[in-house]
Parts: sequence; structure tokens; C-alpha cells
Amino acid sequence: MRIFTIILLFFGLNQFMYAQGQQTKISISYSNVNRVEVLKKIEASTHFTFYFQEDWFDKTVLISGNYSNETIQEILAKVFEDTELNFFIDDTKIILTKNSIIYDKYKGKTAKGTEKSKTPIFFQQYDSVKKNKTDTTAPIALIGKEAAASEIDFYTLSGHITDLKDNKPLADITVKAKNTSISTITNAEGFYSLKLPTGISTIEIESVFYRSASRKIMIYSNGNLDFSTTEKINQLDEVVVKGKGNQNVRTAITGVTTIEAEGVKTIPLVLGERDILKVALTIPGVKTAGEGSSGFNVRGGKEDQNLVLLDNATLYNPTHLFGFFSSLNPYTINKVDIYKGGIPSEYGGRLSSVFDIVSKNGNTEKFSGEGGIGPVTSNLTASIPVVKGKASLLVGGRATYSDWILKTLDDENLKNSHASFYDLIAKYNHKINKNNAVEGTVYYSKDAYTITPDSLYKYSNRLVSLKWKHTFNEKTSSEFNVTNSEYKFSIDYESPTPESFLFKYKIDETQFNVKFNTLYTDKHKFTYGLSSKIYKINPGQLNPNDESSLIAPIRIDDEKGWESALFFSDKFEITDQLLLDIGARYSFYAALGAATQKIYQDGVPKTPSTVIEEKKYGTNEVINSSGGFEPRIGLRYIVDDSFFIKAGFDKNFQYIHLLSNNTTQSPTDTWKLSDLNVKPQSGLQYSLGLFKTLDYEHLELSLEGYYKTSKNILDYKVGANILLNQNLETELLQGEGKAYGVEFLLKKPYGRLNGWIGYTYSRAFIKLDSQFNDEKVNGGNYFRANFDKPHDVSIVMNYKFTHRYSFSSNFVYQTGRPVTYPIGKYTYEGAEYTLYSDRNKFRIPDYYRLDIGLNIEGNHKIKKLAHSFWNISVYNVLGRNNPYSIFFVTKEGQVKAYQTSIFGMPIPTITYNFKF
Repeated sequence: MRIFTIILLFFGLNQFMYAQGQQTKISISYSNVNRVEVLKKIEASTHFTFYFQEDWFDKTVLISGNYSNETIQEILAKVFEDTELNFFIDDTKIILTKNSIIYDKYKGKTAKGTEKSKTPIFFQQYDSVKKNKTDTTAPIALIGKEAAASEIDFYTLSGHITDLKDNKPLADITVKAKNTSISTITNAEGFYSLKLPTGISTIEIESVFYRSASRKIMIYSNGNLDFSTTEKINQLDEVVVKGKGNQNVRTAITGVTTIEAEGVKTIPLVLGERDILKVALTIPGVKTAGEGSSGFNVRGGKEDQNLVLLDNATLYNPTHLFGFFSSLNPYTINKVDIYKGGIPSEYGGRLSSVFDIVSKNGNTEKFSGEGGIGPVTSNLTASIPVVKGKASLLVGGRATYSDWILKTLDDENLKNSHASFYDLIAKYNHKINKNNAVEGTVYYSKDAYTITPDSLYKYSNRLVSLKWKHTFNEKTSSEFNVTNSEYKFSIDYESPTPESFLFKYKIDETQFNVKFNTLYTDKHKFTYGLSSKIYKINPGQLNPNDESSLIAPIRIDDEKGWESALFFSDKFEITDQLLLDIGARYSFYAALGAATQKIYQDGVPKTPSTVIEEKKYGTNEVINSSGGFEPRIGLRYIVDDSFFIKAGFDKNFQYIHLLSNNTTQSPTDTWKLSDLNVKPQSGLQYSLGLFKTLDYEHLELSLEGYYKTSKNILDYKVGANILLNQNLETELLQGEGKAYGVEFLLKKPYGRLNGWIGYTYSRAFIKLDSQFNDEKVNGGNYFRANFDKPHDVSIVMNYKFTHRYSFSSNFVYQTGRPVTYPIGKYTYEGAEYTLYSDRNKFRIPDYYRLDIGLNIEGNHKIKKLAHSFWNISVYNVLGRNNPYSIFFVTKEGQVKAYQTSIFGMPIPTITYNFKF
């Protein structure tokens, strides 16, 4: 009995001392010191002793506090508030634990408030993994901070996935919880977020391009888990184009395609150049008006209806050398996301598509680089660590020696011409801490060419982009962007007659936007923010080139416009099968002074003689304003694991127009803002898609259809003069457009034989009607647009012989584009004139081309100076003399037709690429 009494007294005293320790009150203050120093200060002024591992603390994090007569429990709770550390007070001992709690009793409460036994979770501390064919162990990751009275069953696990070699973020990596339906994919910044149940889970990452990895975790609360992985050794298995793979299932947006720059090297392209935008032309729904032309026609849209972004800054002319090459250094580009169906609400200002191009981040661990030497260009890219593990600088440059190839072309003008170009890019990225990162990109490109000996054409792109990424908490993150873009061109004409002149044009755009992403609940993910931009255009100025020139100076008034928008979208997961992506964008536009606007008489055609007033506007005075609501709706329904359906609706406004009276876009085309006499464009698109994964060889099948209508599409009167025209609006016509089509894509992303087959049937029409006959085209009825090509077939295939050798081919077929032919002659007042058919009534011959290539990887030894890759290709191996244009010349009283071609013969090339 005496022994029992002593035991009771011992435990009673222990509990009393524990309670007293918990309630001990102290006063302490500290300023800008790390947490270890705070604990030492508490030890020095009290009877408590701490037990912990110092490597649990980040000593660069400084804190401040001032406490007066507060309990040690309250003080420590605030000291460890933003950490994963818990503490247990036992008399004068304070034991720190990472993540988990030391329990003195197993009591808890249910959600209803009744007490229940709390079972401690025991788990194996190490997870068996295979590394270099040897079984080793990796510690289980402890996520978050356990709370003693938590009633939450699910927590958020988030993190970043990066390339182990250069620490660049990896997009479109699948992240999933093993043996569950919980999964997601990483965004462009390599970020992911998952909702997981409390306890043990195994997290796996998967990718076509990168090695899979897994990690067992114990999750106590919201926390972070980062992964690093490496590229698969055999890059020849890669497929360049993927319809967003798993993301295509997880999003409700239609018509989205991603092109990964790493795989472009296996595609045989003109003159052996890697070209991520040329590969885009093999995607159903994306076309160009002709070989060697600038711009894109996406789902029946005009060239100016595409928004091309490089690191969020607008790139107005993304081509070099008459459109043969893109102006993007392929070794500095990470990927491009092409939105040709549903355009997310964060983008705006164009009717047809968005090309969102993201450059690579540099290697933060070690100096590295890559480059290539080809028959037309050479380029070199270097990645320089600035702060190891946190910051890097990527620098890339490319230049051409292309004159020799022009001598081989059929076109006499091109054969006697000269051309050169170069482009430079630099990108700095810095991860300041886990919540803040900054990026900055500077890009410049310049082209110079002569078609005739007396004229020198120059054009250049320049852009600057600054981005700050900030994470507020595990649910909300943000991006702040400031960009500036400039595009300009000039024509320097030197004539033996006194008519020499210099013509200049420039457009400048400055933009600010902020975007927030919030995981509101498991079923609602919000994206919202605002954007605002200022356009400044110098429409053209003509000056005499020397003192002897008789050219009179001409300057068209500058144009200025302000475009802003608010946007919001909600990815609403109604059920596991049904996802609704509903977005809204409200855009506003104002044309600003200083400017002079002409007011024309009502009820008569616009001509210089019908001007009734010239109204002057002061600096930044609003000339005209417009705007509207732009809904975006996407719906995805999963029928089963291999079959799903999507539907979408979009409305867009466009306040800027491209002026071109050429059949294809050229570097000397100019842009014009909406004003009193030019209305903004608007468009609607309806789309429906079916997507199926076949069990045989992992085949992926998609079928998408669309219907588009548009208003205020810009066109021109016959023989319009649009350069240096003080009365430009008298030459312009605005009408309606409609387009529809069906896109088929069959992909085989894996295996010895891989690639895709794409087919598009599409039509595009324009109607230019008016109450005045001279403003009607084709009687005011719908007629075929210049880029109407009903049939389009692309076949891209790679066949791997071994790990180092593969064969590639690329076949393209397109219906010939519309053209207007002369059909007769007539005499009027003694003069003879040519009579032309209705606009675009005929077509040039169909286009087809076959390219082949042999790809040779260098050996895969790790320790070598550089890893090489050879591409031996033949462009247009069949020697097809595809027509570029058809023109007519009157000789000896007869009208004769002539056809020009760009590459009318096979073009063999050898390109050497290296990486170090």
C-alpha cells in the first residue's frame, strides 16, 4: 500500500510539474535574430532547456518579438508559427519535433465534439527505391505541421518540379497519388497542387520526356514537396506535338496544343533549321497563305487575328527572311501553347488564336550551353549561374549567311537579292525564396534585305518583359508583368533620278497585367486579374534621302490607343466527370489624341470630297471609345478513362487591324488602331471536340469541329493605296466573315514508330456589302477569303532504328489558295482595260511537299566535352514546283500568266547541333 501511494505521488507530482511548466510566465524581447538565438535567449533567462537539431532552422530567417508576462506555451507557439516545428514541455525540458506531435495522452474529438481515442500513426521512416540497380532507402517526406485538435481530413500538397540538370521548371508533368484518382499537372512554372487525405500517400510524377519518380509522404497539414528529374536518355522517342496530353482531359478548353521545343530536332524542315512555329503549321487548323509568307491563318482567321507572345510581351513579326524562318532562337525556347479554340479569359485583343511562347530558364547549377551550325544560320546559347541554385542568366544569339541560297531560287527578284538577319535574347531568372521569384527577358531581332539594287528594306523587333511571381499562401499565387514591344521597318530608296527617299514606320506597345490564381475549394479554382496597354503608332513618314531629292516630306499623324480589361475564370469541378470552365472578360478601348479626325457626310461614300469637318483632339483626349463583355465557356465530360467530350463558346473583341493589300502578309504591312472611322472587330466561335485513347499502341484520336462568325473585318477597295494616305479610311471596307471546319488528329506518341496524322476540312468566307456600289465586292455576297484552303493534310513520322539513329519524314498537302484572274478586255473612251473575274473566284494549283531526314545522336557517354546531334535532311525531295503566286503581264496585246515558286527543287542540308 505504501509503494502504491509513493507511485501515485510521483505521477501526481510529475503532472503538477508539467502543468506548472506550461503555465510559467516570462518576459522577453528580441529583434532581427534567428530562431536559434531566440531559444538560447530563453534558456539564459529561464530554467528551461531545449532539445533540437540546429539543421531544422533556416538561420537566414530573422524574427522579432516583444512579450511581457506571457506563458512559455504562448511565446513558443508564436515563435514556431511559420515553421513545421512542434514542441513538448516536460518539466524544465522542451523537446522540439519536426512535423509531428509528442502526445502525453491519446485523446481527441470527433467532428461532432464527442471525445474519442486518438490513435497515433506509426509508419516506416524509409522508403525502398532503386538507384543504379541497387536497392537503397530514401526517407519518407514529412509534410506540414501536425495539429493536436485538427478535424480536417484533407490537406493541400504543392510544390515545383524542375530539371535536375539546370533547375528549369518543367511544365505538363503529371503528378498523382498512387492507387487513387487524385492527380494534376504542372503549369508553365512547374507548379502543382493536390488535395490529399491525412496520413501516408505515395506521390508519383510521370512524363513523356522526363523520367518518372515517386516519393512516399506523411502529410500532417498543408505543405510543400519539390521534385527534380532528368530527361530520358533516348530523345528520339519524343513526340513534338501533343494535345496537352493529360491536361487535355483535365481542362475544359477546346483546341489547345503544346509544342515542346526539345523534340523539334527530329522534324525535317526547310534548310535544316529547328523551327517551333513552322512545326505549328502541321497542326490541324493552323495554316499559312503560302510558302515563304509571314503570319498564320488559324481556323479561318486573318493574319492579324493572332496574338503572338514571347514571355508575355507581344511579338509583332515573328519571322525572318521573307517568312522562311521564325525569329525565335530554337535553343532558347522551352515551349509554345497554341490556343485556337477556347482562349482563356486572361488573354484578349485578338479574334482567332494565342501563341504563348515561353523561353527557357537558365541553369542555376553550372555553366552549360548548346548551339548549332547549319547551311544558313549558326547559333549559340549559354547558360550562366549567377547565384548557385537560385539565379541564372541565359544568353542566346543567331546570325545568318543566307545569300547563297537566294541564288538558287526560281524567282528572279529573289535570285538577285541580298538578305541578312540576326536575333539576340537574354533572360535572367532569380528564385528569391519559396514565395518570390523574378524574371526578366530582353529580345531583339533585325532583318535587312534588298530585292532590287536601289532599295534597302530593314525591319526589327524589340521587346522587354519583367515578371514578379509571388505566392501568398498554399492557395493563392500571383504574377505581375510589365512589358514593352516595338516593331519598326524602313525603306531606303536610292535612285539615280532625284527621287531618293527614306520611309519609316513604327508601332510601340507598353503593357501591365496582374494575374491571381486561387484554389478556393476542391471544386473551384479561380483565375482573375486585370491588364492594360498603351499603343503608339507612327503610321509612316517619308523624307528626301539627300539634298538633291525632289521628294516632298510627308508625315501621317501618330495614332494612340488605350486598351484595358478585367478578367475572371472559374474551373468548377461539378463532378469527377463533369468540369465547367466559365470565364468572363470585359474589355475597354479608347482612341486618344493628339490627332485630327475627318468627319464625312452621311448617306454618301467616303471620299476626300465628302469630308465635312476636320476635328482636332488634344493630347490624350478621348476620340472614340468602345468595349464589351467577352464570355468564355468550356465544358468537359469524361465518358470513361479513354473517351471524353468537350464543348466551348468564345466571344472576342479586337481593336487593332493589319493593313495589307498583298495576298500574303509581308514585313512592310502596317497596323492601324480603331478610331472614328474604323470600327473594332468582334467574333464568336462555337466548338465541339471528341477525344479517344485507343488501347492499341497508345493511339490518341481527336475530332474537333468549329463555327465562327466575325464583324467589321477589314478589307480594301480594288487598287487601294494604303501607305502614306491622308484619307486612308476612304480606301477601306469593313464587312462580315464566317468560317467553319472539322479537324482530325491521330497521334502515336510512343514506340519505335511515332508521330501524327492531321487532316483539316475548313472554309473561310468574307462579305463586303454596302448601299453604295463602289463599296461592294462580288455583288455584296460572301466570297472566298485569300486563305480559304478546304483540304489540308500533314503527316509527320519518326522511326527509330537504334537508340542513336532514326528516320523522319514530313508530308504536306493543301488545296491551292484563291486568286483573281483576268477574263477579258474592254474599251472605254478609247482606252483598253483588262476585265477581271469576281474576287478570288479561281485557285492556284494545289500544294504538296515531302521532306525526309536522318537523325544521328552522338554517343551517350556522360563525361564528354559536348553531346552532339546530326540532322541530314532533304526539303521538297520530290522537287515539286509549288506555285507561290500567279501574276499577269500584257505583252503584244495579249495577257499572259506567269507562276513563281520559292523552292522548285530538292534542298539537301546537313545541320550539326551540340550541347555542353
